[in-house]
Amino acid sequence: MIKKQTGFSLVELVVVIVVVGLLAVAALPRFLDVTDEAKKASIEGVAGGFATGVLSARAQWEAEARPSKTSGEEKQNYVNYDGVEFWLTRSEESNGSSTGYRDGYPIGLVDENAGYPTQLTDLACINLMENLLQNPPKVDTVKIAETNRDVKYSAQTDGDSCIYIQQEGGTEHQFEYEVKTGRVTVTLQ
Repeated sequence: MIKKQTGFSLVELVVVIVVVGLLAVAALPRFLDVTDEAKKASIEGVAGGFATGVLSARAQWEAEARPSKTSGEEKQNYVNYDGVEFWLTRSEESNGSSTGYRDGYPIGLVDENAGYPTQLTDLACINLMENLLQNPPKVDTVKIAETNRDVKYSAQTDGDSCIYIQQEGGTEHQFEYEVKTGRVTVTLQ
């Protein structure tokens, strides 16, 4: 009577395990590279949406014939964009002196109690991202982003710019919104 083999021999099993191991070693770096590329694409998408929001708010302001409202002693540029009122930059003070800014770029939310912003703050940067994007990712201060894993971007200012740093996966990818010019620049690390 002839016996039929009904399984793998030990040698065949070892060969299959070695081949699968070699394939995994070859595929892992490619998988990690795809993950990093996805993070880069993610921040480029968010930055593109943010830039579109900035330009749309400016276009709305232009379409409404550059509206302004009085805050303190000065007339300040503002726009109601998608139901949210934004203060916008202006190039000249009422006395004709230059501000160093170009006209019509969002600098903060209109808050009748606080008036026109005299400087850019971290909170203003957070508010800009949350209100210029239709479905913004979770954004908060650097300090809160360090402890809260739900925060996708930290926001901070360096005076005249908002810097948004991607928090996912330990990358340092970021984009910067230059309020003076309205420019949005992505930096991939």
